[in-house]
Amino acid sequence: MAGTVSAVVIAAVLAGTGVSAAVPPPPPNPSDAEISAGQADANAKAGEVGQLTNRLAAAESRLSALQDEVELKRELANKALVDQRRAQDASAQAQADADAARREADAAARDIDAARARLDAFIAGSFQQGSTMGSISAYLGSTDPKDLLARAQLLSSVTDSQLNALDLMRQAQTGKANKDAAARAALQLARQRQAEAEQAQRAADAAQAAAVRAQQDQAAGAVGLQADKDAVEQQLYQAQQRVAGLQGQRQRYEEWLAQKRREEEEQARQAALNAGRAPGQAAPGPAGPAGSGSPAGSAIERVIARAMAQLGVPYSWGGGNAYGPTLGIRDGGVADAYGDYRKVGFDCSGLMIYAFAGFVSLPHYSGYQAEAGRRVPLSQMRRGDLLFWGSDIHHVALYLGSGMMIEAPQSGMVVRVTRVRYGDIVPYATRLIG
Repeated sequence: MAGTVSAVVIAAVLAGTGVSAAVPPPPPNPSDAEISAGQADANAKAGEVGQLTNRLAAAESRLSALQDEVELKRELANKALVDQRRAQDASAQAQADADAARREADAAARDIDAARARLDAFIAGSFQQGSTMGSISAYLGSTDPKDLLARAQLLSSVTDSQLNALDLMRQAQTGKANKDAAARAALQLARQRQAEAEQAQRAADAAQAAAVRAQQDQAAGAVGLQADKDAVEQQLYQAQQRVAGLQGQRQRYEEWLAQKRREEEEQARQAALNAGRAPGQAAPGPAGPAGSGSPAGSAIERVIARAMAQLGVPYSWGGGNAYGPTLGIRDGGVADAYGDYRKVGFDCSGLMIYAFAGFVSLPHYSGYQAEAGRRVPLSQMRRGDLLFWGSDIHHVALYLGSGMMIEAPQSGMVVRVTRVRYGDIVPYATRLIG
């Protein structure tokens, strides 16, 4: 619009005064090759960012897998600790059982010793009386049958008692041996389990340490990849800025060229009037330099230049109008969580409103913007067309050509240039100019 106003002013001055006003010297005019080279560099950087992004995603996936592995190793270590405690408890119980059995065996041994002492005394007494068969002299010394019976019963009781003591001794010895063997077996098993648990603990500790080291190494690698990605993204931004600068120079040169042509046409008209020719018979002015853009092309470049001038401006849901970025609005959800209502910026459709201001008036809704112009297949999309996403349209971006676009992506991000995303893209572009 500024170039049109300038042309009108110049024409008015020339018509009113008849004096030719000189157009300033031409601004730099980057060649198509320079612009193409800059765009190719930007595309290469964008591709490199994409590759690094994929590598970073793979590293983060491996990091997550290692985290799962660490958690598993920690659980195995916990299991080993439980097994170790159980083995120690079993060992302690077996030791206690062995101690109890030993005490019982010792008590039985003492009882056996006492019975053996009584038996020895009895045998010695019987021997002194001249008999080893229960002291026959005791029978012979009886004074009557009643005394004889009493003595026989006494001898029988003593003998049975001693024989029972011998049986108890043998039983106690056998029981003691069994209890000792069982205690030794239980103790050996408990010690074996404890050794196994300790080995499992050492193995789990080693595995966990290895997993943690791998996780740390992977995390360090992810940090390095992120740093590389950030560096390449910065290079991409600079390359995009360079392309935008070259395109801006081309636009300014084309505006200057149009202004120069108008000046020459006005000079030819004035010369024809001075020579007495009718204005309609004026000789045509010299042809302008090749490569001047069409009116539609110039408008598209101005639209793109306006959008590119907003690179780095924060995303703000509901933000942006024909005059520039504005405060966002509340949505009661994601946008509020990012504080969009406190940020001055653009959302996707707000950026398009600003870019096309002065050429096309657009509503602040991407779905309606898709209906604001002529639809063309994606295979025919060209620089300056609008691209949309979603079966229910929820996003819009401005196509720059060569597979690149400019957009206000989402909360937490900024206006940026990026590659066209074909996932969920609407199968047509909307052309507002040309």
